Formats: sequence, C-alpha cells, structure tokens
Amino acid sequence: MGAGSGAGVTGPADATDARPRVFGTADSVYVRIVRLTLSEKGVDHDLVPVDPFAPEGVPPAYRARHPFGRIPAFEHDGFRLFETGAITRYVDEAFDGPALLPEGVKARARANQIISLADSYAYRPMVWGVYVERVERPVRGEAGDEARVAAALAEADVCLAALAALMEDGPFLAGPRLSLADLHLAPMASYFHQAPEGAALLAAHRGLAQWWARMIARPSLRQLGLSAG
Repeated sequence: MGAGSGAGVTGPADATDARPRVFGTADSVYVRIVRLTLSEKGVDHDLVPVDPFAPEGVPPAYRARHPFGRIPAFEHDGFRLFETGAITRYVDEAFDGPALLPEGVKARARANQIISLADSYAYRPMVWGVYVERVERPVRGEAGDEARVAAALAEADVCLAALAALMEDGPFLAGPRLSLADLHLAPMASYFHQAPEGAALLAAHRGLAQWWARMIARPSLRQLGLSAG
C-alpha cells in the first residue's frame, strides 16, 4: 500500500537511547496511526523497518516484540508495547503536548467508539476492499475485483454515515479538538480517498469532507505524505 515519507528517520534496531522506536513499514495504516500520534505530540522517533509481508516472513527475533508477528510494535526507554490502541494511548499520556483524548467521560467514550468503529468496520472495506482493488492492484498490472469493490463501497458508505452522525457539528470527529479518533481514521481515509469512488463517498458527507480537508492541511499528515490522499 503506497509508501510514505517519515516524520522521524529510519533507525537501527539496536538503538539504546530513550528516543521512541516504531517497528513496521512506512505504508502501514497502523504504523501511520502511531507515527501521526507521535508527531502531534511533538515527539521525534525512529522507524525500524519490519515487513510482515516479506517473502522470508517476519524476522524470528521480532516475535519477542510482537508474538503474533503483526505491526506496529513500539519501544520507549526500554518499555515495549504492541497493539496500536495501547501504543497511542501511552504516547498521549507519556509525553508533553496537547491531550489527544477529550476530558469529559462521555466525549472520551465517543472518541473511543469512533476508534473502535474504524478498526472493526471501516478499515477492511476502505483500505483492502476499495483502495487495494481499485488503486493498488491496477498499478501492479492486475485487474481489481469489481464485485469486491462494490461490496466494500456499500460497507464503507454505512461506516461513513455512522461517522458523520457521531461527528455532529465537529469540526473534528470527537468534538472541537483533534483527538486519537481523527488520527486513527486519517490513514484509512487517505487510502480510500485515492480511489475515485472513495473520494466521491467522502464528498457526499459534507462534514466528513470538511474534516478531511482540515486533516490534510496538518503538518503531521504532510510529513507522512498522507496529504496527497
């Protein structure tokens, strides 16, 4: 899934300082979520390349960091984590910078609901069903699966309608300030928007279209190359 340039640099796997390290590939949606969160907190970091889709598979040593061989994994000052939601919440609490979850219990629950919606219902149709089939496979000289695209667009439309309703007046997904909910959905939206049908569906929801225009203007997205999506 298309490469992105990095905020922070690719670093050695045996670095020993307290600079956070993110393990994964630059084009991974979930690696991007973590890196956007670090960027919004103003935290420099290193990206350590780990490709779970490499022909030789995941390096055996990596499973000490992530027993399921997925990406990303994370390390900060000797503290290791895997699972994107755990990593981003740690980054939000461990570092100075703007808080990335709302203060009120109801607003925070709404933000977490949006994150769960993105993970459970939006990610696969928007990225694998639409972007991969409509954009990535043709770039490789392969025909996309039209039936899969149609089914994914129908699923994505339900997701976008639900997000638009939860967003209410915005301007961000979970209220007046940027939150982890925005950073979670943005890499998915970046891929989805590259497909003509995806761009059209986003444009059909005025609030989400305005949200996406707001997001792609943020330096954190520009640093990762997501603003072109």
